[in-house]
Amino acid sequence: MYQDIVGFALGTPEWLHTLAEVGTDGGLFLFAALFAVAALRAWRGPARDLALVVAGPVGITLAYLVSEVVKVIVREERPCRGGVATIAACPSPADWSFPSNHTVIAAGAAATLVLAWRGLAWLVFPLAALIAFSRVFVGVHYPHDVVAGFLLGVGLAPLFTLLLVGAVTPAVRLARTRLSPR
Repeated sequence: MYQDIVGFALGTPEWLHTLAEVGTDGGLFLFAALFAVAALRAWRGPARDLALVVAGPVGITLAYLVSEVVKVIVREERPCRGGVATIAACPSPADWSFPSNHTVIAAGAAATLVLAWRGLAWLVFPLAALIAFSRVFVGVHYPHDVVAGFLLGVGLAPLFTLLLVGAVTPAVRLARTRLSPR
């Protein structure tokens, strides 16, 4: 399946190659912007809603750290190191393939945003899936790398976020008290 996707990708127009490479990281920046919008939206709502938005990036970071540990344990070579022509340059030899960190972050961001703002599900899950697919499209991951990354992100990031929200909610209340005009 990897060979089929990469072969198809190489036959697509150059502008799509650029879009796929730039879009992978650009999509992650879009998630960051959505967190900022979600924070503004939640500012006047219940403290727990804002705490979910604040704890979300920490949950995503913790999921990412778990994926880094898995990478070091599994140590799967990148598929682009096998002499396959790809759109993207192959990462350095010390950068392992399984699971896809971009996908962990994207899927984790989607899942944690939906905890705080359910109405975003229609946007964020397809965006996360597109980012995941782009990692195979540009040639730097196998399909199973992105599937595993998606499952890790969707499973762990919201779990860590929910575990943290109880501690963050009182801090949100305190911040609101100190920042609100008297």
